[in-house]
Parts: sequence; C-alpha cells; structure tokens
Amino acid sequence: MHGINDALEFKPVRIAVLVISDTRTLETDTSGLTLAQRIQDAGHVVVERKIVPDDIPQLRSCVQSWIDDTEVDVVISTGGTGLTGRDVTPEALEPLFEKTIDGFSVIFHQVSFQSVGLSTLQSRAIAGLAKGTFIFCLPGSNGAVKDGWDKVISYQLDSRHKPCNLVELMPRLMEV
Repeated sequence: MHGINDALEFKPVRIAVLVISDTRTLETDTSGLTLAQRIQDAGHVVVERKIVPDDIPQLRSCVQSWIDDTEVDVVISTGGTGLTGRDVTPEALEPLFEKTIDGFSVIFHQVSFQSVGLSTLQSRAIAGLAKGTFIFCLPGSNGAVKDGWDKVISYQLDSRHKPCNLVELMPRLMEV
C-alpha cells in the first residue's frame, strides 16, 4: 500500500527556500512565503528563506553555500524555470547536481497538467542531488508551488510515506 503510515515516526528535515526573482522582495514575495508556510505546517524546519536575482553566478553561489552547510538537508527554489531570457535556474543549478532526479520533472508535469493544462510545457522544473542535499526547482507561481509541494515534494520528504521516501535515503546519500 502507498501513502502515509501514521504508525511510523515523522522525522523533520531542514529546508532552505530560495526565491529567484529580479522584482520580488521579502515583503512582496508570495510564492516563497507560501512554500515556507507549507514546509513549517508539515513539521519541517525552514533554515533560511532568501531572494536572489535571475543571475547564474549568484544563484549557483547561494545554492552551493547551502549544499556545503551541514544544517541544510533540502533546497527548494521557486522561479526562473520558464523559457524567457532571464529564466536561468536550470542553467545555474544543474551543473551542481551529482545526480538528476528525472522522475521529479515527470511527476511535477503530470500534477501541473491537472491544474494548468498544456501550459505546463513552459516549465523546466527539475530536481537533483548534490553532496547529500536534495534540490528541487519549482516555477515561480503560487499555483506551481502549491502543486509541487502539496502533491509531490511533501510526500517524498515525509518519513512516514510508503513504500519509500527520500528521508530514509538521507543517511546513505554520501556512501561510496
């Protein structure tokens, strides 16, 4: 059977939230705030919430610092996954991945299709793993953040989700 097994222990993870935007501030950002609230409501810890402009070196530097921080288990970004010239999240972050989580993009698009139909093809949502840190890159809309967190990521970051979840892999991510 799949789903949440309430008989199992919930293990909170430490998550950094990155908003990629040239125009938003912490006061005007709604997608990052929505994501941070949902993370906390689920019982996890928001280690940091930061806004960085659509700039490859700045994005890469920020995420690399979280990858190097042993207090961060997961990075979730919102924004910069579209097709315009300023949308550079995949270009900035994919080079950091040691492994790509191909299934995330597939599942995200299936979920997104239910909400926005064929418009989901305009998103380049991706996920990967770097030095034991999971990285998820969501589009910047509130709807995409809700779909990505509520219907995909939250389950994989819930240690009670069966038949398997990403939390149970965390102790083994740095094996050689």
